[in-house]
Amino acid sequence: MNTQSNAVSASAETQASTVAEIPAERLFYWALRRELWESRSIYIAPLAAAGLFLLGFLISAYRLPAKMRDLSALDSMQKHQLIAQPYTYAALLIMFVTFVVAVIYCLDALHGERRDRSILFWKSLPVSDLIAVLTKASIPIVFLPLLTFVITAATHVFMLLLSALVLMASGGGTAELLSHAGLAQTWFMLLYHLLVVHGLWYAPIYGWLLLVSAWARRAPLLWAGLPLLVIPMFEKVAFNTAYLGNLLGERISGGGPMRTDVATGLDAMMASDNLLVRPGLWIGLAITAIFLIAAVRLRRSKGPI
Repeated sequence: MNTQSNAVSASAETQASTVAEIPAERLFYWALRRELWESRSIYIAPLAAAGLFLLGFLISAYRLPAKMRDLSALDSMQKHQLIAQPYTYAALLIMFVTFVVAVIYCLDALHGERRDRSILFWKSLPVSDLIAVLTKASIPIVFLPLLTFVITAATHVFMLLLSALVLMASGGGTAELLSHAGLAQTWFMLLYHLLVVHGLWYAPIYGWLLLVSAWARRAPLLWAGLPLLVIPMFEKVAFNTAYLGNLLGERISGGGPMRTDVATGLDAMMASDNLLVRPGLWIGLAITAIFLIAAVRLRRSKGPI
């Protein structure tokens, strides 16, 4: 008996030592791969939205030669706005879809593994609750903004190539199209908007949804949304103020109106809408950290539903 006990103890110590030697970044990498493998909708949905938009753009491409001829009577600013318009619409559609995907993913990220009891298996692996929660938080905050940018840029390239082929097939030139599309500047603004607004500025929203996902036994969408509706209404009725409602509105709206017209100039957007220098961004990140710490503690203490 003593021999068997010593053997089991030695085996456990050896396994613990092996687990301790695995770098945290490697554990994070494999946990992230697992999330991407399990949650394929996070990239299938924006790809489907991009494909649907390209189909509509393809159907409307026969009108492009006539549209380009009509633009000859307009000034340079108006030409740029009309040529860049479908590219802006494509970006807005893909951004909206990925935001919806991010919300759904966060609500199900920790609740789903408790519901299907897979949490028992994942907790048996050498991945801490902290790494597991940070991995799930990195999907909406980092991965989805970058994925949105890549898919949008690829969609823009296909649109530009298709437009050029249609114009050349109709006997027209592509110089005006290429000069007024402004994709390089559009992509720069888009990357900034996605990383800062959809990533950092929306981080408290994602942190709150992950916290509710770790706590709720059922209907996480209801528990996540109900306080955000009831508490501002209580504040309005009780104190006739709307501080919380205004804060929530500013957070959801992205910190204020963002310019989508690249012709107005990138410098103006960076000067007036640069969220990186606003205290609200950093306060929101601190609140996000509190939400994620609470989600880690809940994942550690709660079992299957």
